[in-house]
Amino acid sequence: MLKEKIKSLAQSYKEEVISNRRHLHANPELSYKEFQTAQFVKEKLQEIGINQIESKADTGWTALIEGENPTKKVIALRADMDALPIVEANEVPYKSQNPGVMHACGHDAHTASLLGAAKILYEVRDQFEGTIKLLFQPGEEVAPGGASFMIRDGALQNPKPSGIIGQHVMPFIPAGKVGFRQGIYMASADELYLTVKGKGGHGAMPETLIDPVLIASHLIVALQQVVSRAANPKIPSVLSFGRVEALGATNVIPNEVKIQGTFRTLNEEWRAAAHQKMLQIAHGLVEGMGGKLDFEIRKGYPFLQNDPELTARATDAAKEYLGEENVLDLDIWMAAEDFAYYSQEINGCFYRLGTRNEAKGIVSGVHTPTFDIDEDALEIGAGLMAWLAVSELQQA
Repeated sequence: MLKEKIKSLAQSYKEEVISNRRHLHANPELSYKEFQTAQFVKEKLQEIGINQIESKADTGWTALIEGENPTKKVIALRADMDALPIVEANEVPYKSQNPGVMHACGHDAHTASLLGAAKILYEVRDQFEGTIKLLFQPGEEVAPGGASFMIRDGALQNPKPSGIIGQHVMPFIPAGKVGFRQGIYMASADELYLTVKGKGGHGAMPETLIDPVLIASHLIVALQQVVSRAANPKIPSVLSFGRVEALGATNVIPNEVKIQGTFRTLNEEWRAAAHQKMLQIAHGLVEGMGGKLDFEIRKGYPFLQNDPELTARATDAAKEYLGEENVLDLDIWMAAEDFAYYSQEINGCFYRLGTRNEAKGIVSGVHTPTFDIDEDALEIGAGLMAWLAVSELQQA
């Protein structure tokens, strides 16, 4: 039985998948600079016997595993490869050897899992019909997102997949379990850059100034009404400001204040309307208080929508592979992912791999200096991806 064969191979290759993950974790590279990572991936694919490899997005690859009757159906599997500018605090044998760079979002696990899945799928290629397309992409962490460049370079063409499946670690789900959600799952993400310009001077002479600090304070509060009053309560929205820079002193009012933030939502029409509302409120308030405003909204990733039918089939396949008790239903999540670009082009399914283990002290969230995974989860990471791919190929 193919499922049992895949499970057996996933178990056999577990230590190799862990070894690959540790190599990647120890040698992280930032977005769009994944040169050694890309070379490592290519060499591993060639060791497996996979030679239909094409360069995409400078540091990305696509590769093909052809089964019997390869033109019957094509399904894609995706992993991201970039790391984050974080100083790792873990004291582990595979700690980052690249100072200030860390795989703090699990992309090392994603890449190692897909390499493991590729090895399994190549070994059983005579037992399924169709073609599996592997996407190893750069730059998920930095806008405009490596997925957009992969698409630009034809990653979803020649051959075109009927759907794409992506996997991401989730430190809030115990290792051994996975999570799925049909329909809208993750938010769009836009970056906000504001510069409030006034007239600085001595803090003891406010009547002679146009105080950009005061204006910025009012502005941050006023913009919250975009979410609290202008937004439909049925559409989740988040507006957060994480950086305010006013380089004055106790008695020095600066000439300008810089503000940075993020806006996230799950509806493209409201997203566009919210942008206009923010611009309207901000310019009106700042100019009404005597200042001037530069306001740049950098559009980031769109919202991520899982195709209901593909995701339902993948969920059923996961239950068959892991047992129903190990497959969870996910809620919406206001983080963003550039996998969303793929889901805008073809049917997509983006699911979560549980990596938490409280007994081992593995509890830190992603994007933190102490993030790590329970490596036992990598057996599922590789095996389940392979099973989901062949299960989808078996669908008419």
